[in-house]
Amino acid sequence: MKIGELARRTGVSVRSLRYYEQQGLLDSTRTPGGQRVYAPEAVDRVELIQLLYAAGLPSRTILTLIPCVTTGHATRDMYAKVRHERASLQDRIDELTRARDQLDEVMEQVRRAGITEEAGAAEAA
Repeated sequence: MKIGELARRTGVSVRSLRYYEQQGLLDSTRTPGGQRVYAPEAVDRVELIQLLYAAGLPSRTILTLIPCVTTGHATRDMYAKVRHERASLQDRIDELTRARDQLDEVMEQVRRAGITEEAGAAEAA
């Protein structure tokens, strides 16, 4: 598939796809006219890249992890890197969970003071 089709199917910009290729995260072949052509598996690869980016991993880290996913084989170093990234992600999840819980407490205090979403909507109207 051509780059525009891959962009459409993944919801990722053409510019991002070019960047992924520049970083070595994504492969393509070229037509005689120089257009990029991607294998059908590129959709899954781009979705994985997006997921890992959303988790906060930089491209250089993603590059080291991709072979684990695509080949099913990993070295001890790759496994250690995956464990490290998972632990970092869990730390961020725990931090966000604590922040959410604190906000829940604040919301409960506000509700006890008599302010509710319904009251706020009535005041706005």
